[in-house]
Amino acid sequence: MKLLITGGAGFIGSAVIRHIINDSDDVVINLDKLTYAGNLESLASVSQSNRYTFEQVDICHRAELDRVLNRYQPDAIMHLAAESHVDRSIDGPAEFIQTNIVGTYTLLEAARHYLRAMEPKRKAQFRFHHISTDEVYGDLPHPSEAADSTAQLFTESSAYAPSSPYSASKASSDHLVRAWQRTYDLPVLITNCSNNYGPYHFPEKLIPLVILNALEGKPLPIYGKGDQIRDWLFVEDHARALYRVIREGNPGETYNIGGHNEKQNIEVVHTICEILQELRPQASSYKALITNVADRPGHDRRYAIDASKIHLELGWAPTETFETGIRKTVQWYLDNYHWCQRVQDGTYQRERLGTNQ
Repeated sequence: MKLLITGGAGFIGSAVIRHIINDSDDVVINLDKLTYAGNLESLASVSQSNRYTFEQVDICHRAELDRVLNRYQPDAIMHLAAESHVDRSIDGPAEFIQTNIVGTYTLLEAARHYLRAMEPKRKAQFRFHHISTDEVYGDLPHPSEAADSTAQLFTESSAYAPSSPYSASKASSDHLVRAWQRTYDLPVLITNCSNNYGPYHFPEKLIPLVILNALEGKPLPIYGKGDQIRDWLFVEDHARALYRVIREGNPGETYNIGGHNEKQNIEVVHTICEILQELRPQASSYKALITNVADRPGHDRRYAIDASKIHLELGWAPTETFETGIRKTVQWYLDNYHWCQRVQDGTYQRERLGTNQ
C-alpha cells in the first residue's frame, strides 16, 4: 500500500511514519510544509528507507498537491497536517483558518479530482483518512460540578461544540470531509483523538514544556488551579490506531481514539516532577517550581473519550497506561535533551533554511 501522509514531520505524523516503515511493508510519501513544529529529525531513523519519500509542500497549494498525487499515485491519504496549539490559535487565529479549513478543502478537492481519474479497482480501495481531535466536542461536566460526570464520555455521535479558534477550525474541517463524502462520494474515514504525549513532542505543549522547564530550573506554569481533566494517549498507541483505521476501517465511519487515562493537569505535573526527582535527583523539589497563572480564555474543563467502537470493530486498544507512557516520555527527553535544545533555540530551522541568522 502506498500512503500519502500530510503533516508527516509533525509530532503525531512522524510517529505514524515511523510505525509504518518499521512495522509494515507499506510505502510512505511524507508531505509537509515544515512550519515551526515540523521537524525532519523526528524521522531520522527511517529517512534512509527506500519506502520513504519527503515532499516539502503546503496543503493550500493546489498545483503542488496535484503534482504529488499524479507522480506517486497513492492508494490512500492520511491527513494530519494542521495548526494545533490552542494558545497560538487564541493569539492568531488566521493561520488556523487557512491551514485547517482552507488547506483541508484544497486537499479534498485535489483528492476528488485524483480519484476521478482512477481505474475502478483502485478507486474502490482508495481511502481519505482525516485525523481530528476530541476538542471539536467542546467539554464535559467536571467532577466538581456533577457527581455523575465521570460516566459521561465523548462518543462518535456527540454534538460538536468547539470552544477555541483551533477546535472550531478542526470542527470545520471535519464537516468539510463529511460533506465531500456525501456530495462527491469520496471514501472518507475520520478519527477524533484525545491528548497525545510522547517522544518528539514540540516543547510548547504541557508535558514536554514541564519536563524541559524543570530540568532548566524554570517555572512550571499551570493554568488556574490545574484541575482541567484530559484523557492522555501515548502517541505510539495513537499511531497504531491510525494505521489500523486506514487498513481496516469502514469508509464513512468515525472512530474515537482515547487512552483511558483521565488526569487533572496538576496530577500530570506532579507525576513528571516525581519521576524527574527519581531519575535526575536534585536537592530542591521540582514541585517547588510549579507556578499558577491566569487561566486562558474559553479553557475546556474536561475531555474523556469512549473508545469502545474502535476496540469492538477493529480490535485496537492502547498498550500503554499513563504511568508506563509518561515514564518512557520523561526518559526520552532526558536522553534527547540535545534534540530539544535544537528545536527550542531554532538551530534546526536555521540549518534547514541554510542561514546562520
